[in-house]
Amino acid sequence: MKSGLDTKRFSPKLKIKKNDNVIVLAGNDKGKKGRIIEILLEKGRVLVEGVNIVSRHTKPNAANPNGGIVKKEAPIHVSNVALVDPKSGTATRVGRKVENGKITRIAKKSGEVIK
Repeated sequence: MKSGLDTKRFSPKLKIKKNDNVIVLAGNDKGKKGRIIEILLEKGRVLVEGVNIVSRHTKPNAANPNGGIVKKEAPIHVSNVALVDPKSGTATRVGRKVENGKITRIAKKSGEVIK
């Protein structure tokens, strides 16, 4: 008999959020910057605007009557992206700071508050 811990997958707490600007650290799109569209927490992946574009062959349907080849973003692993520093525009780690009882995210490189 398996315990609940064996069958359940644990997902780590992410330091990045939807609509954050990130830079790709590894892969074919290394160095590209984009905005996070969606976070797939169970798989540990993120969809970044304009990054990891793949071609999908689609059959004709109501939305696309002719079918054909559609270009769309594919998920990229969260470890391959880093937050963009608002001051310098380079990759930075994320820290947390408590101000007046509220937690704010800060960029480790410059100390700037992340929106």
